[in-house]
Amino acid sequence: MTQTLKICHLYGNLMNTYGDLGNILVLDYYAKKIGLKTETDVISIGQDFDASRYDIVLFGGGQDFEQKIISEDLNSKKAALTAYIENGGVMLAICGGYQLLGHYYIGANGDKIPGIGALDHYTLSQDNSRFIGDIVIENREFNETYLGFENHNGRTFLGKDEKPLGYVKRGHGNNGEDGTEGCVYKNTFGSYFHGPILTHNGVLAKRLLTTAISRRFPEFDLQPLTDLPIEESRYQVDAAGVKKVQN
Repeated sequence: MTQTLKICHLYGNLMNTYGDLGNILVLDYYAKKIGLKTETDVISIGQDFDASRYDIVLFGGGQDFEQKIISEDLNSKKAALTAYIENGGVMLAICGGYQLLGHYYIGANGDKIPGIGALDHYTLSQDNSRFIGDIVIENREFNETYLGFENHNGRTFLGKDEKPLGYVKRGHGNNGEDGTEGCVYKNTFGSYFHGPILTHNGVLAKRLLTTAISRRFPEFDLQPLTDLPIEESRYQVDAAGVKKVQN
């Protein structure tokens, strides 16, 4: 019998502005390569989130309008999502999803949009400006380089027990000030990388899968996943941290 990883695409019908669904497709690709199935549910407004059901949660990005609507519903899922995170559930939160896991987000029009405070960060806005462009970061804990594209008005400041996903080599990152990008708390990863992030950073996709599989199927042989070649877009990073397309 084929074992199945269950994925929750949180507000996937509303928070998929920059193609964050692609992250699920990448996870499904690697899972199938090692003989696992994936099953994805979209959990949206008015639906309960069952923290015990899911192995991976994706919370994608959206515009201020969608974020404000979701913020009102998200509070009903606060306890379950917080429990999932605190118990080591695997989550990837991008842009708006990343912001809403924190305490609050100040929108471009100045409105304060409350998050659920599951993570200890907050997000301010910029006046008539955005952080846009290619970005390269270095994860010093894993000695890995991640690259992608950022496009956000928000300026996020990390809080207690949050580590950055990486330190900026090129681009702006969380806030353009402290040199950090994204966050890591337990098995929750937040980032402003669009594109989506896992298509350019297969090593990170494999890390999420490894963690999720170990939690759900402790006896599963992970060596085939470790041995899999990383499939990603034809990008490399030179010494200056510049992304180049390879022919």
